[in-house]
Amino acid sequence: MKRLVICGSSTRAAAESAARAGFAVTAIDGFADLDQHPAVRALSASRDFAVAPTASAMSRATQGVDCDAVVYLSPFENHTRAVTMLGSGRALWGNTVETLRSVRNPFLLARLAQRHGFAFPRVWNASNASNDPNDPNDSNDSNDSNGSWLVKPFRSGGGNRIHKWQGGRVPQSSYLQERIEGTPGSLVFVAAAGECVPLGFSRQLVGDSAFGASGFRYCGNILASVDDSQFANGHALFDAAVRLAGLVTAEFNLVGLNGIDFMARDGVPVLLEVNPRWSSSVEVAERAFQVRVFQAHADACDAGRLSPFDLTTVIQRTAAFGKAIVYAREDGFVADSSTWLSDPDVRDVPRSGQRFRAGQPVCSVFAAAPDSSSCYRALVGCAERIYRDIEHGARARRVTVAG
Repeated sequence: MKRLVICGSSTRAAAESAARAGFAVTAIDGFADLDQHPAVRALSASRDFAVAPTASAMSRATQGVDCDAVVYLSPFENHTRAVTMLGSGRALWGNTVETLRSVRNPFLLARLAQRHGFAFPRVWNASNASNDPNDPNDSNDSNDSNGSWLVKPFRSGGGNRIHKWQGGRVPQSSYLQERIEGTPGSLVFVAAAGECVPLGFSRQLVGDSAFGASGFRYCGNILASVDDSQFANGHALFDAAVRLAGLVTAEFNLVGLNGIDFMARDGVPVLLEVNPRWSSSVEVAERAFQVRVFQAHADACDAGRLSPFDLTTVIQRTAAFGKAIVYAREDGFVADSSTWLSDPDVRDVPRSGQRFRAGQPVCSVFAAAPDSSSCYRALVGCAERIYRDIEHGARARRVTVAG
């Protein structure tokens, strides 16, 4: 049995998938949530190593853990030095540092997409101004834009720290990306030897207040049939997204699990970025299709072998499956999370008494339904139950303190 170390901000889903595939897993993240697979050794960066859950700190923490291979999740794609440290002396199952540096460069992505006839938002910052003829101060807006620009960090993830540009200086750590109207979506796929196989195609939930999110923050996915109404011209959009995944796979030599984020506009995917590692939406595909996703990742990275899974066939007849991340709406705590452990639709369960600041993730909720609209309503209902439990615990504590 191969021994793996999996590192990232939240590892529960990937570690569980790896354990089901027969690997011996040690997982290091910021939470070490309660609902782990029984074969997973889950460690918390803060509780078990007394370090912050940063990529560099978690990489150092792994040095004392014996293993045959390491796997990184978010946010390691933005920290190549940490990836180098993580893979030192053992097999790295994921994209190389060289690949990460290239595929996370929005200017390289823009040129690649445009060269092959795919849509990509205009991008700009001072250091690349000579390579891009588009001036963000130009009032001559493109047909795909609402005329506004977003300030996006180069080390972006989950929509955090993205905001509308109000003019003025752009920090060197960020760039401007043209804001595109449409429906946010993603495609996850496994890659090897310059080719890829799609595993999941879904709509993204972004900035939804029903789940305590705002702005551009990612808060979930809904996977449904390509004939579902959540995307206009779903078949054309899916086909184009698969071609786009094939293009970035071949250009950047991607390996293992990857994903692309796009904005859908009437059957056209406007590429936003590539996520060159396990994505949160992978778990939705696993629930929908019962596919062994981590095994596909291991086969691609360790043997250069692609999964035989045929998403093109099953995506036309699937029901809707959804996942939402529930964020704290205000500062608070979970009084008793034990009932969540027995609910199959609640995952990433925190410890009883755990405190949260407003905006921090509390847990994840899941739902399945005949179509995307009813699936979304079920997710909202699950989230409301979580909020009621949190509020009930807060009221009980106030009564206890007052008494």
